[in-house]
Amino acid sequence: MPTEQPAPISEPFINGVLERLRQNRAVRRTLPLWGRIHVDRRLPFLFLYRKPLDRPDEGTDKLVLGEASYVLGSADARLYGGLTALLQGIVDVNLPIFGAFLLVEVWSSPDGGAETDGVGLRKPAFRLWHSGSRELFPTVEAFERSLRSMRILRTRPVVESLVEPDIGPPGVGAGLAGSGLATRGVHLLGLEVRPVYRSEDGQDVFPVALRELRRAFSKSNKHALVEFVRRQTSSRPSHYQMLGRRTVVKAVWQADRTLAEIADRIDFLLSVTPINLHTAWTAFERNGGTEPPRFGYRPLQIAPLELKRELYSAPIRRIEDPELGWMLRKKQRELDWQLTALAARDSRDFLYASLLVFGDVDQPLLEEARRVLEIVPASPEADQGACKVTASEFAARAREEIEFLRLQDDEARAGIEVSASVAGLVVSNGTLYIGTDLQVPRARLEALVQHEVGTHLVTFMNGHAQPFRLLRSGLAGYDELQEGLAVFSEYLVGGLNPTRLRLLAARVIAVKCLTDGADFVQTFDRLHKAHGFSRRAAFGITARVFRSGGLTKDATYLRGILRILRYLRDGASIEPLLVGKIGFDDLGVMEELLRRQVLRPPSLRPRYLQDPVATGRLQLAKQSADLIDLLTDEPLPRRGQ
Repeated sequence: MPTEQPAPISEPFINGVLERLRQNRAVRRTLPLWGRIHVDRRLPFLFLYRKPLDRPDEGTDKLVLGEASYVLGSADARLYGGLTALLQGIVDVNLPIFGAFLLVEVWSSPDGGAETDGVGLRKPAFRLWHSGSRELFPTVEAFERSLRSMRILRTRPVVESLVEPDIGPPGVGAGLAGSGLATRGVHLLGLEVRPVYRSEDGQDVFPVALRELRRAFSKSNKHALVEFVRRQTSSRPSHYQMLGRRTVVKAVWQADRTLAEIADRIDFLLSVTPINLHTAWTAFERNGGTEPPRFGYRPLQIAPLELKRELYSAPIRRIEDPELGWMLRKKQRELDWQLTALAARDSRDFLYASLLVFGDVDQPLLEEARRVLEIVPASPEADQGACKVTASEFAARAREEIEFLRLQDDEARAGIEVSASVAGLVVSNGTLYIGTDLQVPRARLEALVQHEVGTHLVTFMNGHAQPFRLLRSGLAGYDELQEGLAVFSEYLVGGLNPTRLRLLAARVIAVKCLTDGADFVQTFDRLHKAHGFSRRAAFGITARVFRSGGLTKDATYLRGILRILRYLRDGASIEPLLVGKIGFDDLGVMEELLRRQVLRPPSLRPRYLQDPVATGRLQLAKQSADLIDLLTDEPLPRRGQ
């Protein structure tokens, strides 16, 4: 009995695809035998990969998955006519709109005989195959430049271009150039890749190398494509990132939801913060500061190591978009480290996981902290007798600020809770927790409101309006940018005074003491006796750093404000930092997702960006070369000015 032959790419299938493209709708369909078509929208280019039948070619198909328009198909001869008809139809839909079209076919080169780098690894390499058309020459040059600028496995690739009238991968059959596609403004380009992402026998894929190459390759392609699009077509994208994908596959939303839910369940900051700070301080004073305090913590409502099973169930490996995959994989790794830290809470092992999450104090940061403590005079009496704001008064002012934000977007939501189990101010999952014993100088009120509401809650609410839940929970490494921006907002409203700056520097010193092996009492004595902090202030700083076994997060405040200043001095603006709870490493990805229309611009802007006095300080900060120049004793502007 003859075996049933798989169906070729049928005419109804092709017609269905083309009808969606005519309507400028996304297409994502499985092809017969093997493969997929993914076309984000009408675009003047398409990437093609044909899987060879005569040799294994693991990993090569993954290289085109980050593109907004691609076709993966089998090289089986039975599909050749249907595949050609499908490509011809895509050309026919797009060519009248754009006036030109580029088909880029990607394949891997034979593995043997590749030159190696200094440590014996195969060097990355690309070959560009083209017809020699003078019209396409600028595009070929653009691909050469962008490929050479890549760095893969810490090595620059070798790139060469060759002229070939019949472009196509070896051993796959007739090239598509002979099918009639290379006419009427349609250009063909072959892109041959040396497969450094797998073993030389072709059997084993190196997943980390493949991910690194995919991300660099996708970015390189867009850099080159924008040259073709601007020169040859009627489209004029203002930035190469606008050629990226707009549609987001289901695996992205599933992974985002899983990671965000785990982050919310962990509630890391509340989980590692003592609930008995007041009684611990009293006991510490009673023993004369000779014995370290004993801290108590909220019971964990999760089983940290068991939760890792759920963490790694997130379908990140199925994500095609290399930028989104990179962003979500970083967060997955950070959550792994946080769960490891919680499993070791209140032990010395906690410190090692904390270093993975928040980093250590490097020499430049330590020197800046020491410089601040040496130059900025201590003011122990500055706040004595000053008018204090209570917890209920602070809550009222914070609610007023939230209402101001809701005038910009009535969907904005945030909570405020006064609680005896919290010391000071903590923002967690969109709620501002205010300790019942809170008392702050009235002169610091606006600074703290803009720190907590104007930064932490604004970025939470802006993130809540985005399609990714992690933008409200926080991407990997978001603390440094958040705290740096929050401190900078204090300066903008005139509230960054010498006492506050010295406090941030002292936190860095305390973290350094911790990581160098000092104990609680030694660190307390260093702050109190060597740097002139009051006993109560020195205890508070030391307690924050030594909580749960050693938390290095407090170094992020000074490190963050220094990076904010460098960022602004480079000519950047604050608005991109408000899109959600993001890290410095995510800025390029956020800009790309905004240009690709995957994200929307932030709807909420803090009050200080509408205040001429604050914007004047912002311009001064962009020109300043020194953190200490930010110190100001100017009177606070009245609200509403």
